[in-house]
Amino acid sequence: MTGTPPTTGASATDETTIHAAAGLTTDGGSTDPGSTDPGSTDPGSTDPGATDRPGEGGNGAGRRATNDRDEAASAAARFGRVGEPMRRGSPFYIGFFGGLGVLLAIAVAQALASARSVLILIVVSMFLAVGLSPVVERLIARGMRRGLAVMTVTGGVMVIFVGMVAALVPLIAQQISEFIDNAPSLLAQLTESETIRKLDEDYQIISKLQTSIASPDLARNLFGGVLGVGRFVLGALFSALTVLILTLYFLSSMPAIKRTMYALAPNSRRERVQLLGDEILFRVGGYVSGQLLVAWIAGMVTFVFLTVIRLDYAVALAVIIAFFSIIPLVGATIGSILVTALAFTDSATKAIVVFAFFVAYQQVENYVIYPRVMRRAVDVPPAVTIVAALLGGALLGIVGALLAIPTAAAVLLLLREVVLPRQESL
Repeated sequence: MTGTPPTTGASATDETTIHAAAGLTTDGGSTDPGSTDPGSTDPGSTDPGATDRPGEGGNGAGRRATNDRDEAASAAARFGRVGEPMRRGSPFYIGFFGGLGVLLAIAVAQALASARSVLILIVVSMFLAVGLSPVVERLIARGMRRGLAVMTVTGGVMVIFVGMVAALVPLIAQQISEFIDNAPSLLAQLTESETIRKLDEDYQIISKLQTSIASPDLARNLFGGVLGVGRFVLGALFSALTVLILTLYFLSSMPAIKRTMYALAPNSRRERVQLLGDEILFRVGGYVSGQLLVAWIAGMVTFVFLTVIRLDYAVALAVIIAFFSIIPLVGATIGSILVTALAFTDSATKAIVVFAFFVAYQQVENYVIYPRVMRRAVDVPPAVTIVAALLGGALLGIVGALLAIPTAAAVLLLLREVVLPRQESL
């Protein structure tokens, strides 16, 4: 016997959905929001039965979701269908965000260029702190507190610096005074050359120089007046004070700084990063200490030699040699030329003897002293040393030349311990 099948729950639900889409309730009532029929399901209806009752929160949420969909459909009908998201491979997307990246890179580069002087002071301070850190650690190992050890080392460096300035100032003042006094006669001697005499007759070069040197405004013309000299002195003092304060801070906070930097590495690699970092800091510190030791030896040997030949201002000239010996490659040569030129003010014979001494000492320093001192600190091939020093000097001047060799040593260490083993494992 065939008959009408009973209506299941699923078909009843479908029928209800169809009626709701048609704007009718299952009992024929309208779902129009403006209807006031008690059978209306409008949430704004005044019928108490149409409001959410306890236990019927699910039905209220469903009605709100339906209303949201209706509003979205209405907005789509008014403003068109929502388009697909922009493709990341589209030319506009690539060009727009690529342009933003270029502008950001330019802004960062300009900011770094504006803060170049401050960044150099920070780098120099950190470099000095790393170089002085081994001395501080030795004092701590002997039972001294870290703060007292830092103050002791810093005080010793300040005493050496003040002593160097005190030794150089009288020499510089005397040489400038003697040069100004003897300049007219030196210029007169130049006129003995026929070529220079002819140029002077055409352009009055010698007479103009003599007038400028004899003028009482020479110092003002050279240094820009009292204001220019004061600005230069204040700038130098500010830079020195900044380096001193930052060096003190870095020295006292070196363990905390290292812990913070090592904490940035993943935990699985932190031990290896710490070992490599400690080795790099050890090499940088060894290089700074070794370079200072080489400079000290050069200064002491120069002082003894100049004292033996009885050249005036032996202490100041030895300080000049020690200072320039810190600069890699060309520093010792520049210092030797300056001292030899100053020796000519005493006698030509002494100048020749001084020149011969420096030529001989440079050979001893390059092949005996420097390799023995730097053997454990840095292991950099000579070609890499020269290239690194030239690049560092071109980028940051004297500071770059000082930082170039330990930086090259750190890069070579990372290449040997990280990059090359990884390449061998591939």
